[in-house]
Amino acid sequence: MIYCVEDDKNIRDLVVYALNSGGFEAEGFADAESFYARLGQGKPELILLDIMLPGEDGMQVLERLRAKSETAGIPVIMLTARGAEYDKVRGLDLGADDYVVKPFGVMELLARIRALLRRAGNGQMAEEQRLSIAGILLYPDRHQCFADEKEVELTFKEFELLQYLMENKGLVLSRDKLLRAVWGYDFEGETRTVDVHIGNLRQKLGEQGNAIETIRGVGYRIGEAK
Repeated sequence: MIYCVEDDKNIRDLVVYALNSGGFEAEGFADAESFYARLGQGKPELILLDIMLPGEDGMQVLERLRAKSETAGIPVIMLTARGAEYDKVRGLDLGADDYVVKPFGVMELLARIRALLRRAGNGQMAEEQRLSIAGILLYPDRHQCFADEKEVELTFKEFELLQYLMENKGLVLSRDKLLRAVWGYDFEGETRTVDVHIGNLRQKLGEQGNAIETIRGVGYRIGEAK
């Protein structure tokens, strides 16, 4: 079960719907008071917590959660319109596990939730996932990428795209399929987005980027570097 504490009804309903559709069970709460009432009945696997709440704000809620032994270990992702570095640092210092700034993509949020739940491993560190192809090493849980043993800084979407390619090693993936899998939509003309991100990946990966092959008229495939 995932609890979403968000005072904006439209956002709360969207997140809860996306979670329920994505294979999770989720409940939404408009304020700290209703959240605490539900928390007394059962602990969730993860909490999505907005900062700007009426009454007790998200930072205060987070601080209270981390101060109690029975709730200290529950993973928390902060959802907020605030993008200032100070707010991020404060939230992380108080014990937040991740931080997503509005407006955010639903697919990105779901990916972050899955990664955090994998890391949490019911209170213990789960076995770390690792993908390795042609000198490219990917750690999805840590969101780290290495090419020829050197760390490569990738954007969130570049990382997701590379991970999907590596998880489907040797398979020819059409631009439309990549678009749906990574971006979550399928609009005519948007396949150019895939090409741009592939180009960025190849450049950042250097010689190892040659492992990403262009299949003319179809899409892309990852194999051994040439």
